[in-house]
Amino acid sequence: MGEPRLDGPADGELRFVHLGFGDNAVEYLEAWQEQKRVHAARFADEIPDTVLMLEHPPVYTAGRRTEDSERPLDGTPVVDVDRGGKITWHGPGQLVGYPILKLPRPVDVVAHVRRLEEAMIRACAELGLETTRVEGRSGVWVLGDALEQRSSGLALDFDPRMNQEEYDPRLMGPEYAPSNAGQRGEDRKLAQIGIRVAKGVTMHGFSLNCNPDTTGFDRIVPCGIRDAGVTSLSQELGRNVPVSEVLPLMEKHLREVLESSEPMPRAV
Repeated sequence: MGEPRLDGPADGELRFVHLGFGDNAVEYLEAWQEQKRVHAARFADEIPDTVLMLEHPPVYTAGRRTEDSERPLDGTPVVDVDRGGKITWHGPGQLVGYPILKLPRPVDVVAHVRRLEEAMIRACAELGLETTRVEGRSGVWVLGDALEQRSSGLALDFDPRMNQEEYDPRLMGPEYAPSNAGQRGEDRKLAQIGIRVAKGVTMHGFSLNCNPDTTGFDRIVPCGIRDAGVTSLSQELGRNVPVSEVLPLMEKHLREVLESSEPMPRAV
């Protein structure tokens, strides 16, 4: 597994370290320990801002807000982690990035998440896929069609799920995604974000679905969201899009976004 060089104080440079891909995918707990080591070095200004790039073997990880009902029903093991967010799946075909960056205090966590989203949106656009944010939900999304378009021109003013006893209309409501309050078909999540900031330095990060077997998400409620789907670049573009193709694009756009937008302290 690659390691960042500990060769002096940070100088504003952004470094990328490839920990392992494909047959050399990095076990989650091993990568977590490496994050902690790099985090300590970044806090001490021994290294510059560093982004760890890798793939994981199949694994479920659960953030602090994960509820029992969102975990795998079949008892599949889950690694509980100290990031925000809920439960997700990592595995082959998914590009994972752990930006370990020192932010000004008081830390603006939301602004950090927005920068990661922006880099992924730009990388997807370069591949020919339009993606966006969904209000109230982190990550990068492909929007579902308007219901009128999905019903041969017939405008629907009701949701058939309203007649299902288990259906909770609040799942389409403002605390989830006001922009998707029953007015579109299924939105599809392409990339996940879950972070932690400790001592002003970020940990954890993003995962972008390139060409994974997305059935790994079927055993859980991904990110705690019940009314949306999961997709990949390969599914949306109709061709195989491997991690190796996406990796240089993500590094380019992360560098552009992180080096061009100076992080500002959170307003207090």
